[in-house]
Amino acid sequence: MACIVACTTATSNTQTDASTPTAVLIPSEKFLFNSFVDCNMATVWVGDTFRIFPGKYGEDPLWGEAHDLKFASGSSVDEVFKKASTEFTEPNMPLNAKPGTPGLHGAVWFETLFKDSNDATGKTLYALYHNENYPSTLPYDSSTGVGYLDVKWPQGLKGPETKTAVCRIGIMKSMDGGHSWQDKGIILQDYQSRMILKPHNTGINFAGGVGDPSAIANGDYLYVFFGEYGYPGKYDSATYNRNAEWKGQCISIARIKLSDLDNPVGKAKRWDGKGFNAPADSVGVPIASLQIPVAEGGGPASSPTAKYYWGPSVSWNNYLQCWVMLMARAEGPSWKGSSIYISFNTNADFGEGDNSQQWSTPKLFLNKPGHTIWYPSLQPVNTAEDKAKHYTSLNLGQRARLFYKDITDTASPYLSEYAVEFKK
Repeated sequence: MACIVACTTATSNTQTDASTPTAVLIPSEKFLFNSFVDCNMATVWVGDTFRIFPGKYGEDPLWGEAHDLKFASGSSVDEVFKKASTEFTEPNMPLNAKPGTPGLHGAVWFETLFKDSNDATGKTLYALYHNENYPSTLPYDSSTGVGYLDVKWPQGLKGPETKTAVCRIGIMKSMDGGHSWQDKGIILQDYQSRMILKPHNTGINFAGGVGDPSAIANGDYLYVFFGEYGYPGKYDSATYNRNAEWKGQCISIARIKLSDLDNPVGKAKRWDGKGFNAPADSVGVPIASLQIPVAEGGGPASSPTAKYYWGPSVSWNNYLQCWVMLMARAEGPSWKGSSIYISFNTNADFGEGDNSQQWSTPKLFLNKPGHTIWYPSLQPVNTAEDKAKHYTSLNLGQRARLFYKDITDTASPYLSEYAVEFKK
């Protein structure tokens, strides 16, 4: 593949406001990824080895048992992204526990990877994962409140006779560079009382929960950006309010101390409108600037016609000295939407005041009518500078490569067709 940063013809500019940065798309030769991707592309450097972790692992009563969470390694970015599917390795993952017993339940996807800065070898890694369960894999436990009741459950993705999932967010740890992983537990979840059920949930996506996350380390904390799909309080079909659901949903933020990642359960705090004060399993407040107004078609995730942003991918841009967020936009059932949006946050320290909430109004970045676009991410380019600085999907320079999952009626490749150049 030709180096995509060599192309110079710009096709779009995401913003016209002089007070915000800009990002220009630069067409490149199409780059098709060779392994399964259904989440944010998690990338990391282990020493001088670049490593990626796409895919899905674990039990799933709707789609079947999955062993697609694999990794590939190499000495350069392009080398790794060009690996054949046969060159990926499945890591040693924790086994699923039986329903009703402690342990890992449901399927997992690695969404973000980051290193323990205290390990000079670079081999101690943490993975933020998206987790999905059903009433059959995580039945309701009245003693803990964890799990789900198979009553008025919403329709699943494979037809009226199937059930939809609930998403949660957890942490795993590796001490050998990603070859094997230990589950450290769920850090963010919503309980049965917040599930949105029949007859109101017709969006054919999730019954509720929190998921599709991205995380960055900032100061002493890991900040987790995630999609909020539950009802902001107790769901009751007799008193359900569509606008109340919309107000409590979109992209939210929680944080957890880096020092708590080895024992993270119950340690995360959600933003409550004033600070990171809400418990990990309670109701938080989403980022207001990322909510689509009702007058512009915005609405709750349980609706098949409402518009909302989801699937954030957050990175620090060293050239701009600010944060960049890419996100997909749902405009129909099952997260259908043909566009990618971009937002910026110029506050380097998310620990001060409401800095973490000050994201610019999302601007259209890429639109492909007739396609469904999921999981946009920025990845480093194959230059000596990016390699020397060990850039990853979390930490980038002036130029990057845009990847996303491009779904049509006949295919769903993960690919790159553009480079990105940021401008101040």
